[in-house]
Parts: sequence; structure tokens; C-alpha cells
Amino acid sequence: MFISIVIPTYNRLLILEKCLLALEKQKKSKYFDDFEVIVVDDGSTDGTVSWLEKNSDLFPHLLIIEQEHGGPGEARNKGVNQAKGNVIVFIDSDLVVTNSFLENHSLALKKAWEKRRNKLCFTYGAVVNTSNFEDPTSEPHKLSDISWAYFATGNVAIDKNTLLRSGLFDPAFRLYGWEDLELGERLRRMGTVLIRCPKAVGYHWHPAFNINQIPSLIRVERERAKMAIIFYRKHPTTRVRFIIQFTLFHRLLWELFTFGGILNEVTLRPLLKLLIRMGLPGLAMEIFRVRLNLICVRQIFQEAKIMGFS
Repeated sequence: MFISIVIPTYNRLLILEKCLLALEKQKKSKYFDDFEVIVVDDGSTDGTVSWLEKNSDLFPHLLIIEQEHGGPGEARNKGVNQAKGNVIVFIDSDLVVTNSFLENHSLALKKAWEKRRNKLCFTYGAVVNTSNFEDPTSEPHKLSDISWAYFATGNVAIDKNTLLRSGLFDPAFRLYGWEDLELGERLRRMGTVLIRCPKAVGYHWHPAFNINQIPSLIRVERERAKMAIIFYRKHPTTRVRFIIQFTLFHRLLWELFTFGGILNEVTLRPLLKLLIRMGLPGLAMEIFRVRLNLICVRQIFQEAKIMGFS
């Protein structure tokens, strides 16, 4: 088994360095022969490519691919198309993995292939969210880290031929969100099975919540809503409606929890600031997430109306 790790990146140089250094520390294992790391730079403006080239001696497994800014789906497709491996591992550029990461993915894949007698499966590793930049892997696993997504490209491994048969990522998803879950729908319809692999651990770093992030978080939710309707247009099913929250239940739920939008970025600000001062940015983020959900759902219904969906 030869593994190609495909990583799209956009202006994430500082954490990308930690990501790549962790990958270079992978234990040798009888379950895979070797690996390569393919970083696809999606038009970064923070000097990512030049820094990687200057420090190439630190990353002997690294291949760099450049593209104009076109989104992570297009970047992953380019990485897969140039990959030498028969197994593709997708991670994000802000993920720092343990030294047994590849060993655990490859072992789980081999066991699943033997048991199923085909390669219609993928392994889904554990993702632990952390805001500890200096030591990301010190974060404990939390209940909030559990994800029920079917195919989330933050930490998955899959047979390359199975992936190619699925048609890869749809480049129509140029903004934030849903390109991986949309591919997951096609994989699921092919009969591809999710195999959980909790020992393949990655630590997903993101900065602790602060008030200055609010405009960016709102922008991202509006982008997610636009991409959600593209997802639904391709797969107009009840399942996808629930995945993207395009239901009256979700609309009523978030309207209720925010008192019809009274709890918003303005009225919540004093509480959020207080929680941050108390050293509880995670709780502040969870409270503000309720507002973000309403923004996203309202935008989805607005986009659906424009496109003629009911």
C-alpha cells in the first residue's frame, strides 16, 4: 500500500508547518509501504509556496501543486489526479496528527478490504478540536468532537480507484462548505461503507473565539447556505434537506431559540465578551452558534426561493 496524503491549503502557513512536520514523523509500519504528501496551494497570499520551497529539506515526502484560488474541492481533485498512491488520505491543512496516524488508517483499511472482499469502504479517523497552537495534540477528546458526517475530508482514507469511480469533487462548490458531503452522497449510493477508525487521530486547530471573528463567521455561514442549495439541487432528497437544515423544523427551531432573531450579534455581544473574559471562549462560541444557525437557515430559504425550490 502506497499512501498519498492530499492537503488543500489557503493562507494557513503557520499551522500548515505543524501539520507537515507531524506527517514527517509517521512510524514505519508493515501495513503500508511508503507515503507522499501533496499540498495543493489554493492561491495563498501569505507566502506559503515560497516558504515550503525554501524549507523543502524539512519535508522529504512533500510535493507542492499550485492553482489560482478555486476552492478546496478543485484543489483536492488536482492532488488526487497527480497522486502516485493507491490509497488517498484527505486531511485539512490545520490538522496535526499523531505518529501512528497512517499506520492506523492502513490497518483499518486492510482489515475492511479482507472482511468485505472489496474496496468499497473508507476509514474515518477521529478529529479533536483545539485552540492550543503551541501544543495541539495535548487537547483531550470531548463530546463536542463527535461528528455524524458521512464523508468529511478532515480525516479520511479511501481506495483511489473507488474515489475516481465516484467522479471526485464537484468544482461548482467554490465557496465554503458541502463539497465533501456531496461527494459522500455519491459514494454512499455506490455502496461505499464508512469504517470508523478512532485510533487515527488528528487535532484540528482553530483560534479561540473572539469578538473580532464575528463578521467572518457570518460571512462563512452565508457562503455555506449558498453551497447548501447547490448540494440540494444535485440531490433533492429528504436526507439532504435534513443534512443542510432546509426544513421547516430547522427554521422554526432556530427562530425559537433566538426569539425570532432578537438574540443576535448585537444583543449577544455583552454576554459573549463576559464569557471570553472569564476564560470560556468555547462556551461563547456555542452560544453564538445558535445565531449562526439561524443566519444559515434563513439564507438557505432565501436562496431556495430565488432558485424556485420549495
